[in-house]
Amino acid sequence: MGVQRIAYGEHESQFGELFVPERAAEGGVVVIHGGFWQQRYGLELGRPLARELVWAGFAVWNVEYRRLGGGGGWPATGQDVLAAIEAVDIGPVVTLGHSAGGHLAVWAAKHSERVVGAVAQAAVLDFTKHITARALELCTEEQFAQASPAALVPIGKPVICVHGDQDEDVPVEQSVGFCAAEPQAELVVVEGTGHMDVITPGTAAWQRCEEAVVRLARGC
Repeated sequence: MGVQRIAYGEHESQFGELFVPERAAEGGVVVIHGGFWQQRYGLELGRPLARELVWAGFAVWNVEYRRLGGGGGWPATGQDVLAAIEAVDIGPVVTLGHSAGGHLAVWAAKHSERVVGAVAQAAVLDFTKHITARALELCTEEQFAQASPAALVPIGKPVICVHGDQDEDVPVEQSVGFCAAEPQAELVVVEGTGHMDVITPGTAAWQRCEEAVVRLARGC
C-alpha cells in the first residue's frame, strides 16, 4: 500500500491522502470525513476507512477541506470537495462520507460528473429538520436550497444511506426522509448501531458501508 499527500490548493486544509493498492485498482473511492464541518475534526477520521478500502483493492482519496473555524463555510467547503475530486484522476469514483461528510458526499454526487454514486454514512441530509442549528453554522437559511441534499433531489446518481437506529447525533430520520424523496436512494438501517459504528472497521455497520461501496463501484 502506497500513501501520498497531495495538495489541491494553496490553503493549508486543501490537501488529501491518496492510498493506492499494490495491484491494479478495482475502482476509485473519495472518503470525506465528518465532524459537523468543524475545524477540530480532520481527515484522520477517514484513514481507517481508506486503509480498509485499499486492502479491498480500491484507489482511495481521503480528502481534507476548509472547515468552520479554519476558512470554511458555504460555499467554500463544498467548492473544496469538488476541487479535490477533480485534482486526482483515479477514474470514476464513489463518494463515501460520514455525518457532515455524508452531506458533502451526496452534494458532490449531484455536482460532479466524476462521481458515479454516493454512500452516506449517518449523513446530514436535510438541513431543515433535526439538524437546523448545526446547519446554520455552515450556511445561512437562504443557502439551504443550494447546500442541503434534500433540497437537491433528484440527485441523478444512486445513493445508499447507511444509518444506525440508535444514532443520537444525527437521527436516522435524516436518511429515512431523504430516501423517501430520492428515487435512486436505498436505505440501510443497522439495528443497535450508533453514530460512530459506521466508521469503525470490524462492526456490522462498517461492513454494510463497504458492501455499498463495492456495489456502486461495480455498477451493481
